Amino acid sequence: MVFDKKEQCGLFGIYGDSEAVQKTYFGLYSLQHRGQESAGIASSDGQDIQHYGNMGTVARVFRAGNGLLDKLANPIAIGHVRYSTSGSSKVMNCQPFFTEYSQGQVAVAHNGNLVNAALLRDEYEAYGHIFKSTSDTEIISHLLAKPTHITKPDPLAHVLNHLQGAYCLLFLFADRIEAARDPFGIRPLCIGKTKEGAFCVASESCALDAIGAEFLREVDPGEIVTLNKDGVNSRFFVKQGMVTPAYCLFEHVYFSKQNSTIFGQNVHEFRKRLGKQLVKEQPADADVVIPVPDSGTSSAIGFAEQSGIPFDMGLVRSHYVGRTFISPSQSLRELQVKLKLAVIKNVVHDKRIIVVDDSIVRGTTTRGKMIALREAGAKEIHMRASCPPIRFPCFYGVDFPTKEELLANNKDMEQIREFLGVDSIGYMSLEGMLSCVDKPADNYCTACWNGKYRIPVDVTLNKFTMERHQMNLFDKDEDV
Repeated sequence: MVFDKKEQCGLFGIYGDSEAVQKTYFGLYSLQHRGQESAGIASSDGQDIQHYGNMGTVARVFRAGNGLLDKLANPIAIGHVRYSTSGSSKVMNCQPFFTEYSQGQVAVAHNGNLVNAALLRDEYEAYGHIFKSTSDTEIISHLLAKPTHITKPDPLAHVLNHLQGAYCLLFLFADRIEAARDPFGIRPLCIGKTKEGAFCVASESCALDAIGAEFLREVDPGEIVTLNKDGVNSRFFVKQGMVTPAYCLFEHVYFSKQNSTIFGQNVHEFRKRLGKQLVKEQPADADVVIPVPDSGTSSAIGFAEQSGIPFDMGLVRSHYVGRTFISPSQSLRELQVKLKLAVIKNVVHDKRIIVVDDSIVRGTTTRGKMIALREAGAKEIHMRASCPPIRFPCFYGVDFPTKEELLANNKDMEQIREFLGVDSIGYMSLEGMLSCVDKPADNYCTACWNGKYRIPVDVTLNKFTMERHQMNLFDKDEDV
């Protein structure tokens, strides 16, 4: 799906490598699909931390010739790419978030969303704490600095037990990296090892591939992994076996890159399974199967293989078109959408086509694509989604629209078909989708489809909950 749902964040860290910062750059570059809003890197020589972050993609922030990677060069580094799910899209919310406190320096990078962030911030502000950002990540730094937390036998473990929600965290202290994953394991995080023997951590294994590192294993839910001069050490901040995992199934459906292995399963192979299952549940008689690239491609391949209907690329995605919502008029936004996904007329003209997408959220962009396919001469259009109808918002790190904006929350199947302008519409069932995973079904979070939130949430919360003032529309972020 394009534009209707937004990526979250990507993390990368590496310890004990002379090219740590450069490899962090490549790791982040491979995770760019997880967030294009801002990018940042923090590094340490073992005594002092340096850091830089700004708005834009990795290549823009650390572009050739600006010398930033050379200035940051150190053997220990962590990095972050962001799409905001908590706090505005502004420079002050770039990560890694750096601070100094009584125990020294620390930089924090976060993927996920803390559902108790606003309550914690209110409490700390009442005691006089001053916040310089509107991101939930900054709260973690304040928790680390609290005097009564510092005196605990394991301060970091104590702090993590105060957090509720989805989080994968990288902490860069002057002499080490600490990586942590929430007790439910909602977001993915893995460990790797380079050919030179340096250990690294990343949101997805595709980042390990990018630097030629070997995938070792995933960070377990509720685990803290330390990378330091002694290698890799592990401890748990919750008792193992006390919590049933809640892996985000939407990571498999949409977010993660096809060559990544997350939750013990390759993303491409999982999506192919979805496509094959989709044929069993929602068959259609047609001449060609086409995907909505990129996240719908693997499922479309599976659909074509199972159905025997030829696969082809009827839509071509441009990776160089900016976000459409910044255009000043609806007509210009529509033009940008056409640039984003262009139709190959020879593939669809006078054909009965099956269009496979990973999901349908608001439906406005999907509708525009169906109109474009009709204009290109498609005889019939059968729309198929490789996941169930999305009826509930996510509070664990996916920036979905509000419940009121979700297409399937407001319309029945016939109304959705009419709205999209297609000849038929078919969604994967929840049971069918869960039949494609390798782990037990109750190990996955499916809240966006069935509204069953494993971690209690306040459904009135949104990404701007911690904004304390009216945003100044004339504020300009620092240019790179």
